[in-house]
Amino acid sequence: MRHNYGAGGVTHSLLRIVAGFMFMMHGGQKLFGWFGGMGGQGGTAELLSMPGIAGVLEVAGGALIIIGLFTRPIAFILSGEMAVAYFMMHFPQGFWPIQNQGELAALYSFTFLFFAFNGAGPLSVDAARSPQMPEGAVTAEERERARRADMAA
Repeated sequence: MRHNYGAGGVTHSLLRIVAGFMFMMHGGQKLFGWFGGMGGQGGTAELLSMPGIAGVLEVAGGALIIIGLFTRPIAFILSGEMAVAYFMMHFPQGFWPIQNQGELAALYSFTFLFFAFNGAGPLSVDAARSPQMPEGAVTAEERERARRADMAA
């Protein structure tokens, strides 16, 4: 795989890093009482409760997302976690996310779904671990560019 360090590749990676960091903070709030903890009073969740398990997924998954390791499967799991959170906690309060305070859960779910299907981006452990494209190999993007150039000629 040829790595794209242009603006698209860098912003793809930055979105992953920032989303992972922010997601990890939510888990830290549940598990460690960070940022006021649960309920704003420094409370923490019982580890084997639903919020406790969510906290573990958010801290561990957020850390893996930040470094870009096992991004596709981890992002798929986290997307599912946020979809479940949305439909269990927010959807019963109303249809529209703006009405049921579910915007963040919906946005995280779709952001992680994007990473599940598009990978971590070039600035990640996943990219560093992937085999490099052999010198002279042609990417699908280069084939498409050549096809368009032939059609224009």
